[in-house]
Amino acid sequence: MLNIFILIIIMALALISFFLTGQVRQYAISRHILDIPNERSSHVVATPRGGGLGFVVVFLLGLSILCFSGIIGRHLFLALVGGGALLAVIGWKDDKHGLTPRVRSFFHFLAAFWAVYWLGGFPAVNVGFTNLYLSWVGSIIAVIGTVWMINLYNFMDGVDGIAGTEAVSVASICGILLLGTQSPDPAAVCFLLAASVLGFLMWNWPPARIFMGDVGSGFLGFVFAIMAMWTERNGVLPFIMWMILLGVFIIDATVTLIKRLVRGEKLYEAHRCHVYQLAVQAGYSHKQVTCTVLLINVLLGLISILALKHVDLLLGISIGVVVMLIIVHIMLGHRFNVKITKMKAVSKIAEAEGNLSYEEVVALKDDK
Repeated sequence: MLNIFILIIIMALALISFFLTGQVRQYAISRHILDIPNERSSHVVATPRGGGLGFVVVFLLGLSILCFSGIIGRHLFLALVGGGALLAVIGWKDDKHGLTPRVRSFFHFLAAFWAVYWLGGFPAVNVGFTNLYLSWVGSIIAVIGTVWMINLYNFMDGVDGIAGTEAVSVASICGILLLGTQSPDPAAVCFLLAASVLGFLMWNWPPARIFMGDVGSGFLGFVFAIMAMWTERNGVLPFIMWMILLGVFIIDATVTLIKRLVRGEKLYEAHRCHVYQLAVQAGYSHKQVTCTVLLINVLLGLISILALKHVDLLLGISIGVVVMLIIVHIMLGHRFNVKITKMKAVSKIAEAEGNLSYEEVVALKDDK
C-alpha cells in the first residue's frame, strides 16, 4: 500500500508540474519571452523559454512538505530552498530580460556560498579505499564546484529534452541507489526532483513546445551539486557516485571548455561546440541525441550499482568512467566534425551547380 501511495504522489506531482509548465508557456508566449533562432542555435523555430519555472515551484513546495513533516532536516532544506530560490529568480530575470555574465556569476557564487554554509562545509570526500580530508579548502572547492555545476548544466541545455532527460534519469537512479542503502529520506528528495521535472519534460520532449531556460537549468545543476555533497557528508552515497551518473554532462561541458580555452575563444560567448550540438549539426535529430544520452545514463547507472557493491574500487571505477567518456567524447567530436565538413562541401557544390538532389551532388563531388 505504501508503494502505491508513493507512486500516486509521484504521478500527482508530475501532473501538477505539467499543468504549471503549460501556464508558464502561455505566459511566455503572451509576453514574447521567446528563444529566437540564430546561427548558434540548434532549433529553427522561435520557442517560448522559462519552462523550468514550473518544476522549480513544484520541487520547492515539495521540499517544504518534506521538511515540515520531518522527512528531511532543516539544514538541507535551507541549503536547497535558499540557494535554489535565489537562482530561480535570477534565472527567470535572465530569461525575460537578459543579465550580464558578471551579475549572473555574483548570484551564482552567493547561492553556492549559502548552500555550502548550511551544509557545514565539505571537509572530506570518500574515494573508496579511504577518505580524502580537505579541511577548509574543501569548502572553497565546493563553492567553486557548485558554480561550475550551475553553469555546465546551462551549457548542456541545448537540444530538445536533453537537460530534462538527464535530470529525470540521474535523480531516479540516485533515488534507487539511496533506497538500496536504506536511506529513504534523501531518496524522497531525488524522486521529488524526478517527478517535478518529468511534468516539464512532457512539454520539452522533441519537438519541444517550451524550453527550460536559465530558471530551470541553473537550478538543476545547483540541486545535483548540493545533494551530492549532502549524501557524502552523511555517508549514505559517495559524492563520486553522483559525478559518475552526471558524467555525460560533466565531461562534455568540461572538455569543451578546455578546448575553447586552448583556442583562445571568449568563454561567455554562445557557441555550438559541444558534442551533442555537433551531433545535431551532423544530421542527427534532437530525439536521437537525447535518447542516446538516456541510454548512456542507464549504462552509468549499472556501473554505479557495481561501484556501490565494491566501494573499495570506487576510485578506480570512476577513473575508468572518466577515461571512457573522454575517449568517446573525442571520437564522436571528430566523427561529427568530419561529417559536418563534408555536408558543408556538398552544400557549396549544390549552390554552384544549381538545384540538385543530395545524391546528385554527392556523385558530382566524387567525380570532381
